[in-house]
Amino acid sequence: MPLSAAAGAPTMLIRREAFERSGLTRAAIDARLNLTPDEFRVEGDLVAVGPIHEEPSLVALIEELEALGLRYFDDFFELSGNWPEWLKLFAMGE
Repeated sequence: MPLSAAAGAPTMLIRREAFERSGLTRAAIDARLNLTPDEFRVEGDLVAVGPIHEEPSLVALIEELEALGLRYFDDFFELSGNWPEWLKLFAMGE
């Protein structure tokens, strides 16, 4: 089932295999970003984190993923949220 991405703030999409390989945990991301249950979702081969409302938090997450060996675009991708509220976007892994 596709995961929705909110307008107005970025959502980080991570390939599930890459997330699990990195050793990063949901608890670690929750502690840093103070997420609600709806802001960390897993469906099939995809993990969606967000929306992330604070730019420094987004930058720190990207830096941490890269430090853990994940590659931007190949393993994770940030949807900017820069689209109108009337447009609904959904993401789904392979």
